[in-house]
Amino acid sequence: MATGIASGCGQLHLRKPVYLRNSYGNKAHSHSNVILNGTQNQIAWSSWVSNVLRVNRSSYPQCQVIKTNWKSRRGTIKSSQQRDGSVTRYFDFIVIGSGIAGLRYALEVAKHGTVAVITKAEPHESSTNYAQGGVSAVLCPLDSVENHIQDTIVAGAYLCDKETVKVVCTEGPERIRELIAIGASFDHGEDGNLDLAREGGHSHRRIVHAADMTGREIERALLEAVFKNPNIHVFQHHFAIDLLTTQDGSDVVCHGVDTIHTETKEVIRFISKVTLLASGGVGHIYPSTTNPTVATGDGMAMAHRAQAVISNMEFVQFHPTALADEGLPNIPSARENAFLITEAVRGDGGILYNLDMERFMPMYDERAELAPRDVVARSIDDQLKKRGEKYVLLDISHKPREKVLSHFPNIAAECLRHGLDITQQPIPVVPAAHYMCGGVRAGLEGETNVQGLYVAGEVACTGLHGANRLASNSLLEALVFARRAVQPSIDHVNVSRIDNGASSWWPRPVAPLALGDTVLNKVIRRTREVRKELQSIMWEYVGIVRSTSRLNTAEKRIKELELEWETYLFQHGWEPTMVGVEACEMRNLFCCANLVVSSALSRQESRGLHYTTDFPHVEESERLPTVIFPSQRNSTWSTRQLHAQPIS
Repeated sequence: MATGIASGCGQLHLRKPVYLRNSYGNKAHSHSNVILNGTQNQIAWSSWVSNVLRVNRSSYPQCQVIKTNWKSRRGTIKSSQQRDGSVTRYFDFIVIGSGIAGLRYALEVAKHGTVAVITKAEPHESSTNYAQGGVSAVLCPLDSVENHIQDTIVAGAYLCDKETVKVVCTEGPERIRELIAIGASFDHGEDGNLDLAREGGHSHRRIVHAADMTGREIERALLEAVFKNPNIHVFQHHFAIDLLTTQDGSDVVCHGVDTIHTETKEVIRFISKVTLLASGGVGHIYPSTTNPTVATGDGMAMAHRAQAVISNMEFVQFHPTALADEGLPNIPSARENAFLITEAVRGDGGILYNLDMERFMPMYDERAELAPRDVVARSIDDQLKKRGEKYVLLDISHKPREKVLSHFPNIAAECLRHGLDITQQPIPVVPAAHYMCGGVRAGLEGETNVQGLYVAGEVACTGLHGANRLASNSLLEALVFARRAVQPSIDHVNVSRIDNGASSWWPRPVAPLALGDTVLNKVIRRTREVRKELQSIMWEYVGIVRSTSRLNTAEKRIKELELEWETYLFQHGWEPTMVGVEACEMRNLFCCANLVVSSALSRQESRGLHYTTDFPHVEESERLPTVIFPSQRNSTWSTRQLHAQPIS
């Protein structure tokens, strides 16, 4: 894996060789970095992806098109069972993830073939379900698409791809109308129109919401529609292990995914013509995150191992206001994920104070509490460090009680459970890892450099968010790109075939049952300890404020910890082809942590979410996306596919 800051357009020119970092801090082989034809100041992200990474759909290599008698049957599942009892399921489309991106895509492609939705836990357990604020879109005549575009680019610290931003902001309103048609119910004002909220970084009121439980309402509506569709089959408690790929020359093709049933421990293989990764983010590389427990970077890690290009992993968004349990009257027991206090609280007039009830945001930014999230999170972090305190206070109690309770019923109920009335008292808050702006690099149709593999949602890096995501743009991006990936996916299915014998192209992963319960329990216990150690390293050295020396320390310590963990596993009889949920999650967390650190070390400036004390200013020459190119030199379990790719 090589990391560098690169950009380009349809015509690529190479400059003199430069040394790019690999994920473990060693100097990589000499590569040629790609730069934009002409000025570097205009980023042609989508053009670069479409013309360089994307494989023309009309020229798939014939060696990959294998004729078969198998055909899709509406409402049925095609499966096969091997002599050893292993199961393979065949579909036209596979969707990995059951959040807004995966479900919206599934509903569309189900009109053209059979669809498997593979989800790690319960179908509703996704980051979408936890999204409180809403979806941003221009639905008010006083607003404009141009305003939304400008707000997005400003919040993204001018690293956004302008074409992508234009597409998303332009198509957003129609995507909202489609959601409503599917059955999502959003809040309306007394005039009968949608009640549009405003959040930090937005110049106008454009946030469509359902109180402070918008994601839950969207998830409900989409799941209801999915379960009614006879062509969509939902496989819950199926943990995706690795993508199944073949390679012919420089072309990598995705044919499906291996999974393990988290309850039965059965390994099940899914073969498909098209795979959509919609697996969410990687919040659990940090000890405190608003993400659900399933967010362990599985999709990003699988895609990296499958030779997909990764971008902008240094831009980890820390939500400035997660509930600080230590500041509650009744301290709750340990949570698996932090409880989010939505951006909309500040959008509705919430004020941030330190523990002496001094308002501090105007000292940091003229927009005060309505500044973008990166500014607010750094301001809170600065207050906490200077004052030696563990949280700050977010006060909305000056607003009418009825308004507070109607707008934020979920937050009010959660705080009241722990003895705090938000209509009378300020809310203790602290930053927590929230959203990954980087991910698998995608073009304007969700395409990747791996044939048959598309991405949408948080796992993708489309260029929309740049260096910092504008509030409520994530659900919008997921909707737009899930929809844009539909037609190219259908085109791919129409020119592809699936061989019933494809399942035998790769050896099967195996569950570690042969190790016995005693050894397996030791491995799981040590893996959980290592996970906490990794999270501690990431928070201490790769948090809201960074430095080169601290990043180098993180890189070294992560490498040592990963080697120690792998050695422990293999000394206890673990084989590289063995798979268990805890071990595979740890494998993915290590992979993503290395991607974040490597990307952070490559960016020698402070932009958006990436702030480093060694380079505290924005540098125009650095206004380029970070790109991690695939490499065959990966040498750890976390960066290798379980099985070598067969040559077609």
